Amino acid sequence: MYQSYYGFTEMPFHITPDPKFLYLSNTHQEALQHLKYGVHEKKGFIVLIGEVGCGKTTLCRKFLSELDPAHYDTALVLNPRVTETQMLKAILTELGEPNLARSKNDLVAQMNQVLLDRIAKGREIVLIIDEAQNLSFEVFEQVRLLSNLETDKQKLLQIVLMGQTELKDRLAAEELRQLRQRILVHYELRPFTRDEMDRYISHRLTVSGSMGRPHFTSWALRRLYKSSRGIPRIINNLCDKSLLSAFIRESDEVNYWDARRAARDLERLTD
Repeated sequence: MYQSYYGFTEMPFHITPDPKFLYLSNTHQEALQHLKYGVHEKKGFIVLIGEVGCGKTTLCRKFLSELDPAHYDTALVLNPRVTETQMLKAILTELGEPNLARSKNDLVAQMNQVLLDRIAKGREIVLIIDEAQNLSFEVFEQVRLLSNLETDKQKLLQIVLMGQTELKDRLAAEELRQLRQRILVHYELRPFTRDEMDRYISHRLTVSGSMGRPHFTSWALRRLYKSSRGIPRIINNLCDKSLLSAFIRESDEVNYWDARRAARDLERLTD
């Protein structure tokens, strides 16, 4: 509704993980560098943890877009609520393998051969598992065993586990002590600071084609930060509702009352 009124080329506060809208705060920049370092240095296991809505998936897509497709093959698993066999099939399917073995043992053998063939051709293989806190202990163990696949000189597979803060508790379990010992790169995303949130909102408005309108007042921004706690997804929801409120008033200024109304609407939805 408000897109044409404010002259946006597209909606500024969609919650879809579009890398174009990625704002690299200090914590996101550090997280991206940890991912790059872990993969380029072949560290084997890399863990990225963050609160719900902190931008892990968007950051992941940014990371994937910066891997050279001429050198890297990637597999992204988005649904980790699977059995060991289903996980193996999902990885091979993501890698573009058309004919899959049936049994778990045969799938592991096929995986090993596929990885060896690709390494021999100069490829690097990166597996990313999103929402990894939902993996069963059995699938965690299967993933750990995949990390055993190696030549005399290198691991065949670089594995990135991404998940919510519950992933820390899962990895702390006694059953996963062997996997935990193999995690050489670990980073936890932090929410935005107040200054970062202000720059984030300005960035998204600019990317969407804003020519200076609408304007968020300092009191509106203060209310948005209090309600969002610096979490990008919540900021997006609140800004979208605040813009709608300002549009209804036919105003070029998003004020405190617009932000307060947006916060109360969101609270009613989440109660």
